Amino acid sequence: MGSRRPSYQEFEVSELYCPNCRASRPVRRHLLLVLPSGNRYEYRCAVCGGSLGGKEDNDPSEFRAILQRT
Repeated sequence: MGSRRPSYQEFEVSELYCPNCRASRPVRRHLLLVLPSGNRYEYRCAVCGGSLGGKEDNDPSEFRAILQRT
């Protein structure tokens, strides 16, 4: 069998369980760090603002753009 490529690039979270609200809630993604290897994000509950998790991407383009501006 040939090698199969995934049909998706990346998943984006829209809802997570919030222990403060005790229910599944919509989330907002907040940029925490811009790193040479990619960006680090935090997901926060859209209702209470509690931190529900995080994500790192492997896209250094934003870091390179910042370096070019300086």
